[in-house]
Amino acid sequence: EVQNCYFPLFVTKGALEAEEDHVEGFAPEVAWVTKSGETDLAEPIAIRPTSETIMYPEFAKWLRSHRDLPLKLNQWCSVVRWEFKYPTPFLRSREFLWQEGHTAHYTLEEADEMVYAILELYRRVYEEILAVPVIPGTKTEAEKFAGGLRTTTVEAYIAGSGR
Repeated sequence: EVQNCYFPLFVTKGALEAEEDHVEGFAPEVAWVTKSGETDLAEPIAIRPTSETIMYPEFAKWLRSHRDLPLKLNQWCSVVRWEFKYPTPFLRSREFLWQEGHTAHYTLEEADEMVYAILELYRRVYEEILAVPVIPGTKTEAEKFAGGLRTTTVEAYIAGSGR
């Protein structure tokens, strides 16, 4: 069963840098809080560009044996990324609501089954409920999520924006 969760918006610099694969991919996009009012913080705090760096240390505490598997979490949260110069209102701004699933499985095959079942669910929601045609697939190596094995996606074309 999938459990809903919520992890903090702020991530310490140490926690963010502990996941080198993720930090490297997101470093140019991270927004940092350096002050509280007029007082400089002792250590900058990142506004979450991604959740792995704050979630996975907890996974390590929760998952003590194969009996704890699978772990299936769903989170809706705000994410902030400074990844482009000109945000497009209503399409993509610097802060956006993000739905993400994080799971841990006994085998890669079990994980893949979950990923592709959810990808099919997303496709059905877009096409059958929202009437938006999409193309499910896998991102290229250059586009894949920092630190990930692969990134799956459902892509839609917005005629007015050319994207």
